[in-house]
Amino acid sequence: MDTRTKRSVQRKRRPRKRKKLYVSFLLLFSFLFLSTAAFAVLQYEIGKSNANQNLSENTNTTTENTEEQEFQSKEPENNEPINVLLIGVDTADDEPARTDTIMVAQYDPKNGDAKLASIMRDTYVEIPGYRDNKINASFFLGGPDLLRETIEHNFGLDLHYYAMVNFDGFVEVVDTVAPNGIEVDVKDPMYYSSGSTEINFKPGLQKLDGKEALNYVRFRSDANNDFGRVQRQQEMISLIKDEVLSVSGITRVPRLIGSIEPYLDTNIKTTRLLSLGRDFLLNPVDDIDTLRIPVQDGYYDEYYSHAGSVLELDFEKNREAINSFFSNPSEGFANDSQTKDEDGKDL
Repeated sequence: MDTRTKRSVQRKRRPRKRKKLYVSFLLLFSFLFLSTAAFAVLQYEIGKSNANQNLSENTNTTTENTEEQEFQSKEPENNEPINVLLIGVDTADDEPARTDTIMVAQYDPKNGDAKLASIMRDTYVEIPGYRDNKINASFFLGGPDLLRETIEHNFGLDLHYYAMVNFDGFVEVVDTVAPNGIEVDVKDPMYYSSGSTEINFKPGLQKLDGKEALNYVRFRSDANNDFGRVQRQQEMISLIKDEVLSVSGITRVPRLIGSIEPYLDTNIKTTRLLSLGRDFLLNPVDDIDTLRIPVQDGYYDEYYSHAGSVLELDFEKNREAINSFFSNPSEGFANDSQTKDEDGKDL
C-alpha cells in the first residue's frame, strides 16, 4: 500500500474515532446529569416528607393569618436588586399568628451582594388605616400586606416579595443544613425558664441543634433585651448562609428546599426561586451587611396606654439610614446600628 493510500485510510478512521469519543462523552454527561437530577429530587422529597411528618405531630404549626390579604407588590425592574420582606411568626395555642421578627433582605443577583435590615418589633409607626402602634401590630391587623404597606409608608422602601416562616420551620432549616449542629460563639450566660421552655447557655463556642438555635435567637431576658435578640438573629442568618455555601451544604440544598416548603408562605414563584438559587450559587454571598432600625441615637423610649412601651423614632434619621443602606454599595453599615453600653462598647 503506497503512502497516499495509507493517509486516505487514516483520514477515514479519525472521524469514526472522534464520533465514538463524542458519543461516549455525551452518554457520560447524560448519566451524570440524570444522576444529579435524581439525587436532587430524592433529597427534596425526603426533606418534604420529614417536614410533613413533623407538621402532623404539631397541629398548631401554620403560617396562615386570618386577616391576611394579597401582597400588593410590584416586580423588580431592569435587573435591579430585589427586596424581600422576611417575617418570622409564632403560631401557638390556635391564636392568630404574631411576629417578633421583621427583616428586609436585599439581594443583587448580578454581583452577589446581600444586605439585611432588622426592624425592631416595638418600633412605633403610622399604620395606614389604623391608629399609630408598634410595627408588629400591623401584621396582626392585616397580615404581610399591611406590614409591607406600613414599611413602605414609614420608610419609603419598595418591597417586591415576602417570605413568611414559623419557628418550627426555622428549626427544620438549621437541622437540615447543619445536621451535626451549627457552631455558635455564645458571648454571655443566657438563662430563662417558663413553663416547658428552658434556655441555659454558658459562654463559649458550642454546637446548637435546631431547637437550641431557636432559643438562642429568641432569648431576650438580659440587659440587651430585643436589641441583643436582633443582633443574634442577624448573626444566625450569616452562619446559616456559611453552612449552605460549604461543600457539604450545597449538596443539602434540595433537601433544604423540600424541608422548608411546608412551613413557608411566600409570593415568590417557583421559577423565580430556582433562578435566584442559580444566581446565588454562581455569585456566592461573601458577607451580609446588616443594619438595625432604629439606628443608634435615632430613637427614645416612650409609653402609650394602647401600645405599652415603644421605641419612638427620629424618622428623618432612620429613613436616611435605611435608604442609604439599601441604595449604596456594600460599605459595612452594621457598625452604625449597634447598641453601645455605658463604656461605649458594642453590645
